[in-house]
Amino acid sequence: MWRREMRLAQRGAPNPGKESTTVDSQTIPQTTPEKTDVFQYALTQLDRAAEMLHLSPGLHAVLRSCKREFTTHFPVRLDDGSLRVFTGYRVQHNLARGPGKGGIRYHPEADLNDVRALAMWMTWKCAVVDIPFGGAKGAVVCNPKEMSTAELERLTRRYASELSLLIGPDSDIPAPDVYTDEQTMAWIMDTYSMGVGYTAPAVVTGKPISVGGSPGREEATGRGCVMVIREAARHFGVRLQGARVAVQGFGNAGSVASQYLAQEGARIIAASDSRGGVYREAGLDVSRLIAHKAETGSVVGFEGTEPISNQDLLELDCEVLVPAALEGQIVASNAHRIKAKLVAEAANGPTSPDADAILADNGIVVLPDILANAGGVVVSYFEWVQGLQKFYWPALRVNEQLDEFMTRAFHAVYATAQEHKTDMRTAAMLLAVARVAEATRTRGIFP
Repeated sequence: MWRREMRLAQRGAPNPGKESTTVDSQTIPQTTPEKTDVFQYALTQLDRAAEMLHLSPGLHAVLRSCKREFTTHFPVRLDDGSLRVFTGYRVQHNLARGPGKGGIRYHPEADLNDVRALAMWMTWKCAVVDIPFGGAKGAVVCNPKEMSTAELERLTRRYASELSLLIGPDSDIPAPDVYTDEQTMAWIMDTYSMGVGYTAPAVVTGKPISVGGSPGREEATGRGCVMVIREAARHFGVRLQGARVAVQGFGNAGSVASQYLAQEGARIIAASDSRGGVYREAGLDVSRLIAHKAETGSVVGFEGTEPISNQDLLELDCEVLVPAALEGQIVASNAHRIKAKLVAEAANGPTSPDADAILADNGIVVLPDILANAGGVVVSYFEWVQGLQKFYWPALRVNEQLDEFMTRAFHAVYATAQEHKTDMRTAAMLLAVARVAEATRTRGIFP
């Protein structure tokens, strides 16, 4: 019954009409009828968990709502001397368990609903791995591929100054996300520090080590994903030695996951990025593929491979599928063609509720994003602690602690799935929502 209800909810999801806003000759893409409404995904997942947990209507309503939604329109001077107005967002979903935590993405199609969904998923992600953060997320509507480094620095510093109303080591701690990186975080940290008059390394995570970053942070999402895959393989009867793996999205998380899966003996048969994909049944040389992408900007054209589209990659016959790109990749229209035994969501929200139901019916195990890609926020937590204490850890300690956190989280979710006789996503949501609901209930309502 719940699967039919989720399908109806998804079909009935509101979708804003298409608009294009032109500001100083820049056309900013807005939500289109074809664009996936990922916030509806997030709400559908929450509603299912709330029903199973018998949450009161009032508490359910609190968890459905984002605590704060910040929108800013700010000018940036471009290299040619012209001014362009950009739109930025920061959403804090729930802060009952601690300060907001979540990445900032730069993307031409980012919108407020995306950021709401990602902030909500961050709340559940932090709760699943049991770290003392709430969920937040940010975005700037821009195309960083068309901007110079100097323009990106000016954009980042101006956006950070706008965010200074919200962010801080004890209130909201940003991190890198799509098309942002450690340099972006260094600019934000420096801008914030100039405002408060002292160096504040704990205001962001994912920084360069030279300014207070943590060893192991850059590869944490991919490494943590492989730790979850490793544990799942043991429990769901998948042998990683020789297992065929397809990776959609050969960015930071996807490339790192590929490296560690190859070390586990798996065979990476396909990988893709925004320009297309490559396939080789005998397996890809991951190190050489990383070098090829660094040199050319894409995996496309890698020697000895066949081209493959992002959609065809998802439907390959393989043991492990790692969606590590953007939201809404596995949906009702293609879910029945997924052949993997394990789907490990290194991206946020790659699977729709409709598709979840189809995959479950077909016996495919989905390792949900709020568990599978939580390695990044776990090591962000370690970095934040180190920044507050001004006491930095060696890489060995970081990686050992990451393994401990990810393994413990997997087993907590697996135990919940066994107890409730449900799938891993529902189990992860039950665990996370129960923890956040308890914190919200215990703190009470002020005044």
